[in-house]
Amino acid sequence: MSEHHSEGPLQPGDRAPNIVLEAITREGQIAIDDYRGQKPLLIGLFRGLHCPFCRRHIAAQAQLDRELREKGVESLAVVNTPIERARLYFRYRPMPDLLAASDPERTSHRAFGLPNLEFTENETEWPYKMSAADAMTMRMNMPGELPEPMDPMTASDILNKKDGYEITEDDERMIATGQGQLFGQFLLDRNGVVRWSFTEVPEGGRRMFGAPSREELMSAASQVV
Repeated sequence: MSEHHSEGPLQPGDRAPNIVLEAITREGQIAIDDYRGQKPLLIGLFRGLHCPFCRRHIAAQAQLDRELREKGVESLAVVNTPIERARLYFRYRPMPDLLAASDPERTSHRAFGLPNLEFTENETEWPYKMSAADAMTMRMNMPGELPEPMDPMTASDILNKKDGYEITEDDERMIATGQGQLFGQFLLDRNGVVRWSFTEVPEGGRRMFGAPSREELMSAASQVV
């Protein structure tokens, strides 16, 4: 089932809700309110680790962590993957600078207004529904990673094989209920108010599988207060 949020994703000026999640890369829980009144926070709300595009987005966010901290900004990646599966992944693919949390129920995505896109046989109503035919017309252009531009499903298969990522039962459960979960990154100021965001929602799907440039994200981080 698709999850409709008529208001759409949170926008600059909106106050972020508090969410409390199980930490992956350390023990205990992580809450947005841990940072409220303390430090700005970049929170990335990604699909599960079964998505090779999100794995790359997560790695890109982790690579910026030290630069973000130099600007006084903390960073958190949230994945729609059960915690033990996620811990196993990061044990074998460590990202030392990454703080991550598990949200298999996608509570945080709903709270931030990110739709769970439903793939249908022949109906498109972006950002809530997309037909299989429309999805297959999309082309992933990733020079150095893919031999040529190709549809997302074929690209996913190739990237998973390249990464040595094997889909488990945990992954299959996440795919069954959230394959179309749209992702977003939100930069919150020290009061927990959104000051910048990037999501897959705008532009009728043309942003799907995309990500902000390093320059755009770091420019926003330089201006957050």
